[in-house]
Amino acid sequence: MSTVRDGVLTRGARGAGALICLLLALLSAGWIIRDLAVAEHSADVWWAWLGETRRPREFTAWATSALDPLLVLGALAAAVAQMRAAVASSVAAGALLSLAAAVALLRIPLVWVLGADWLQGLDGGLTGWARLTVLAQLALVAALFVVVAAGRRRSPGRPGRHTAGGAHGPAGAAVYGVVRAVPSVVGAGRPGSPYRGSAGTVAVLLGATGLTLAGWEIHWRQQLGWYLYRKGLLGDASVFRALLQPPVHWQGAALAVLALGAAAAALRRAALARPAALTAAALLLAHGAVALVHTARAGAFGRLAALSLRSQLEAGTAVFVAAAALVVLLAAARPGLPDTSRDLDAVRAYGSAPGEARPPHAPPPPSRLPPGW
Repeated sequence: MSTVRDGVLTRGARGAGALICLLLALLSAGWIIRDLAVAEHSADVWWAWLGETRRPREFTAWATSALDPLLVLGALAAAVAQMRAAVASSVAAGALLSLAAAVALLRIPLVWVLGADWLQGLDGGLTGWARLTVLAQLALVAALFVVVAAGRRRSPGRPGRHTAGGAHGPAGAAVYGVVRAVPSVVGAGRPGSPYRGSAGTVAVLLGATGLTLAGWEIHWRQQLGWYLYRKGLLGDASVFRALLQPPVHWQGAALAVLALGAAAAALRRAALARPAALTAAALLLAHGAVALVHTARAGAFGRLAALSLRSQLEAGTAVFVAAAALVVLLAAARPGLPDTSRDLDAVRAYGSAPGEARPPHAPPPPSRLPPGW
């Protein structure tokens, strides 16, 4: 039986969260539409997301990467979760927090990257609007954290208490007794928390993926030295790909943090584990898919045995990250624990007549009701 009460987001907080998510989605969707508008062919945007470095036209650049459509979909999904009463409040809050964490980690470096001197060759108005978009999204992320922190209230009612009116049947008819309903036995945890099997799968795969990505970042730090690694971490013209895409090493580190955070939440079977895992897995799937396409286009899979050990490990990592992310998506998408907290306060009156059906766990009324009943 679930013994943990759900901390409920107020209706106003869920509405505000949905509105903020829609604004986040619109900001990113606008830049995707812009890329489609400047591309010679719509497919060029798709290939740019998959790592092609060809620029759309002179003095401009692509604005989005493969992560941006996922952020749009994630923001829309979080908005829908706020509006659906069937979604447990703890899961709805987890969706807001997961989206906010992902957007913050992926957008923070762009604050200084989009103001760097080496971007002056591009249209100044374009980079200015991109930077304004990033600042607006970070402000909306801060608002999401405030909404979740300030919009909580406790569920009404406590176990073991009931109102005086519960001792009467329909239309105020006198009854023999009142019993509390027995909720279904579904296991300990907050409503929406993952079941043990799903939580274990998510924790192992995301933990392994996060450690793998973190290991590669440590490797590149040692291999390249701080001077070159810093360019890929904090941004440089040599690693620039798109206006709203974080530097390559920052992106790898950010995805590792998201994966390890979601794995820790799954280990605790926290209510936010499922939305956190879905967010991290979707971004990891895009990251792994881009690496797979890049490896395949380079012909590495056809001559894998002839490659160096590092190249083989890179190809294997891309396969593992994409496959693990796909499995995590399937596991985290399964429904979590149902909300049985309302059953703890539910009461059932019975006994207005000796032969009336009563709850199976209730004592029977007397064969003859007392005089004057």
